[in-house]
Amino acid sequence: MLGIVKNVEIPVSNLAKALANEVMFDGSSIQGFVRIDEADMYLYPDLATWLILEWEEIPNGKVARLICDVYTSNHVPFEGDPRYILKRNLEEMKKLGFDKFNVGVEPEFFLFKLDENGKPTQEFSDLGGYFDLSPTDGSEDVRRDIVLEMEKMGFEMEVSHHEVAYGQHEVNFRFDNALEASDNIQTFKILVKNVARRHGYHATFMPKPVEGINGSGMHTNCSLMDADGNNLFYDPKDEAQLSLVARKFISGVMKHAREFGLVTNPTVNSYKRLVPGFEAPCYIAWSDANRSTMIRIPAARGAATRIEVRSVDPSANPYLAMSGILAAGLDGIKSDIKTVNPIKKNLFRMSLLELKRHGIINLPENLKEAIEEFSNSSLMKETIGDILYDKLIEAKTSEWTAYKMRVTPYELETYLPII
Repeated sequence: MLGIVKNVEIPVSNLAKALANEVMFDGSSIQGFVRIDEADMYLYPDLATWLILEWEEIPNGKVARLICDVYTSNHVPFEGDPRYILKRNLEEMKKLGFDKFNVGVEPEFFLFKLDENGKPTQEFSDLGGYFDLSPTDGSEDVRRDIVLEMEKMGFEMEVSHHEVAYGQHEVNFRFDNALEASDNIQTFKILVKNVARRHGYHATFMPKPVEGINGSGMHTNCSLMDADGNNLFYDPKDEAQLSLVARKFISGVMKHAREFGLVTNPTVNSYKRLVPGFEAPCYIAWSDANRSTMIRIPAARGAATRIEVRSVDPSANPYLAMSGILAAGLDGIKSDIKTVNPIKKNLFRMSLLELKRHGIINLPENLKEAIEEFSNSSLMKETIGDILYDKLIEAKTSEWTAYKMRVTPYELETYLPII
């Protein structure tokens, strides 16, 4: 539920049993699954996800993985499985006549040095900046190893580069249908952490690990395709070459942005990133070039026409995040929503009065707001399903309660000397 990959390892002698869907696990031990009286769950491997993990080095052999769907003891899909939730939403999309929801992500991460006990510090791996080269970028070899390992596993790589902040990096791979893209995101996160550890660093996808510098986002580029492979977001006759489908999808995403924030920005820390001044969006608006808006339209057109949802961060469970964005966009199309005009101005330079005049509202400012918006959303309840919807609210409410009880260094530094 929280987007953390879980694993059951078997020897190759047990592969036939796994392929026959006979491997079981205790669902009551994993957050977001089931009660102790209905614990037994089955793992059904998706054969299309077979992958040799080249970075795993063992004597005289290889390690492979299969991503599994979760089934109940009655051998029916478990409705609280995030991967099943995305599959179900993709089926709903197909009922509307669309064939694919293509997704390409830009996940950012930090590399930090490890201490003498092998625990992560907040000491940057390098002091490089945006697009820097070595020796200023002291982590170039780590990024290159990540790309080479991904290519060994069949990923189609695009670019890798140093990001704006010290020790911050971005590695991009080719877009795919939402389910495969989500599988790739999870694989990517594990690979990055393993390669970083091999170089003596800790890789983190935490949205805002250091105060006062840019946080890490996971800009999500998406488009809808038909069965013939046509990009349905492209219209050469439109002034901006955006189809009505694209404009209604954008408007639906904007309408429900506060509601799906809990799945695109799921942690207390997520909202430390969504503040003015650090290239992350805080306002719900769209533009063809303006990077202060939540949604941007990259310049490429034709088959590459897409929208970029810039609010998403890499702490998100991708299966739930993509389900939330897709459902919001499709609701805009189904409900024939009134389209919203783009904003050309830099939103960070607009006064509160100007923002109000343009009808521009904030994304949730903290996890508590996100929980409230999600809790009141009938669309999100339908999208995520009753089981995980309630469990997610429960888990995140507990997280917020624990956070608000914590006495922070800021409070001690600000109040202890004077009060």
